[in-house]
Amino acid sequence: MKNIVITGGAGFIGSHVVRLFVNKYPEYHIINLDKLTYAGNLANLKDIEDKPNYKFVKMDICDFDSFLKLMQDEHVDGIIHLAAESHVDRSIKDPFTFAHTNVMGTLSLLQAAKLYWESLPEGYEGKRFYHISTDEVYGALEMTHPEGIEPPFTTRASSGKHHLAYGEKFFVETTKYNPHSPYSASKASSDHFVRAFHDTYGMPTIVTNCSNNYGPYQFPEKLIPLFINNIRHRKPLPVYGKGENVRDWLYVEDHARAIDLIFHKAYIAEPMEQREQNQTSKNLNSAESRQRKGECPTYNIGGFNEWKNIDIIKVVIRTVDRLLGRKEGEDMDLITHVTDRKGHDMRYAIDSTKLQKELGWEPSLQFEEGIEKTVRWYLDNQEWMDNVTSGDYQKYYESMYKNR
Repeated sequence: MKNIVITGGAGFIGSHVVRLFVNKYPEYHIINLDKLTYAGNLANLKDIEDKPNYKFVKMDICDFDSFLKLMQDEHVDGIIHLAAESHVDRSIKDPFTFAHTNVMGTLSLLQAAKLYWESLPEGYEGKRFYHISTDEVYGALEMTHPEGIEPPFTTRASSGKHHLAYGEKFFVETTKYNPHSPYSASKASSDHFVRAFHDTYGMPTIVTNCSNNYGPYQFPEKLIPLFINNIRHRKPLPVYGKGENVRDWLYVEDHARAIDLIFHKAYIAEPMEQREQNQTSKNLNSAESRQRKGECPTYNIGGFNEWKNIDIIKVVIRTVDRLLGRKEGEDMDLITHVTDRKGHDMRYAIDSTKLQKELGWEPSLQFEEGIEKTVRWYLDNQEWMDNVTSGDYQKYYESMYKNR
């Protein structure tokens, strides 16, 4: 049996990863570790909380001693690390919390894993530390074609009605880090620590950088669930500046599938020093040869699916209006342009070609399909939204887990 810790498993992306692993791998023991801050919600996992291969542990990832004991008690083989402070606006107001959680929390997990795994007779054999990060660490791309041009690639996620690129360049795995916000700086720092533990200690680590996720169970401070809820209640829709900022969009269940595939199939190269000793000992397949430099393997995960914020907001408005029985587009007057925040990156666009070619992953839903599913979910689960925004889910935690 594999014993896997998934940090941040009560959050948005984390809950989808936990659900996928619990249901797909009944022979695994899945430990959901979450501090349950404002965006952590155990109601996200009500459908699997009684599964025999699932366990929830409330813990702060910065608590080194407790996590080391958990590693030892549960004989942990793998860590999928999603726990993070993740909202840029919050990081601008409170950068210290982001540095503490995202940098020191990640370092705490790495050091505990190192001590435990190195104490075992087999060492790092069969072990894996997988760190999920963001495309924001790369900085920003120039929007050289604000009118949009034909993109160089297409996937299932690409919009059938609106498939444009807004520049010639894209983030690739070798793009130099250039973070601009306290959030992205904290994630870049944590990425570097993960790679350093691979290079220095030989820990089998993986880093992936993803684009904007959307889908069910997202805390409504992020654009899509916030606007769905505001349209439902006919509240203003605050749009930074002219809404010209561009992001790549990825349906969260497709991201969870990618995490599953990478966790199980990604080839982890030996650190450089070990590799030089073994250089001539075997022939390598193409995926292995691409990791011959000794780096921690890195993959970008995105949808090849660029949208300006103002355009995606209009799609959401039309979809919500139609599903609520209103005249399609009648709530466009809710759009309220507000002063843009400082340092707001203009364009993010991910190139996921490496993941496609090496591991055969690509998104499963066209963007309009994903938005339709997302809006339907929030409208069908209004009680979830109301509880999250009112804080009632904390009562749910107390009633379900206080005495367990």
